[in-house]
Amino acid sequence: MTTRSLAATAGRRPGKVAALGLLLPGSVVILWQLLSHYGMISEMLFPSPLTIAQSFITLSASGDLWDNFSISAGRVFAGFLLGGGLGLFLGLLTGLFRRSERLLDPSLQMIRMVPSLAVVPLFILWFGIGEESKILLIAKGAFFPLYINTFMGIRGVDNKLFEVARVLGFSRLKQVLRLVLPAALPNIILGVRLSLGLSWLGLVVAELIASTSGIGYMMSDARQFADTPVVFVGIMVFAVAGLASDSIIRLGEQRLLRWQDQYQG
Repeated sequence: MTTRSLAATAGRRPGKVAALGLLLPGSVVILWQLLSHYGMISEMLFPSPLTIAQSFITLSASGDLWDNFSISAGRVFAGFLLGGGLGLFLGLLTGLFRRSERLLDPSLQMIRMVPSLAVVPLFILWFGIGEESKILLIAKGAFFPLYINTFMGIRGVDNKLFEVARVLGFSRLKQVLRLVLPAALPNIILGVRLSLGLSWLGLVVAELIASTSGIGYMMSDARQFADTPVVFVGIMVFAVAGLASDSIIRLGEQRLLRWQDQYQG
């Protein structure tokens, strides 16, 4: 096969991958619509895709959907930046220094075992039902994936590379910048992906419990009035937003880790 034909094949690959990825959800939606059309499932509990699409259009046209989504997205990214940033910093600290690991890691592991739902009453007592409690709840979920993956990434660096760095006379800072961080980058990016995903999950918990705005509040409000299509719209907005944010990170991952020779399946 010539170079040109290889390039053409590579260029077609993203479209084929996207089409293959849409095959299963597309089939499910078609089957779902058919079952609803023939009355085989309850329209009240399981509205048809067309009904959900009509609710989406109505909410979009009124502006309610985008107003609530912008509020939710702001909470997610604020919680992710706070929790993920702190997780990255402490992961670097405990990964690079054994004393820091002995000092901090046992306490952090104990906090990790506390379920997020268990701290909700405490956060509400301390911070009320304002933005602080929601962002802190999201930050708690975002913290640990990045912390653990950063720590594991650093501790997984081959010790022989450190010996080479010592032979070459690298300073501690140069070791970190030129050796440790590039070697730990795959784990760190994995931690970012997991952290952002858990931020969206934490948002659902935060907004369903105590909120007066956001997609979670919109769903909770719709549940009280048995407006099931709106609940489905909220679920799908969360799914699409989570997928979009994860896809952006994966694109960045492909660029940052293009030096890796990985098995492509």
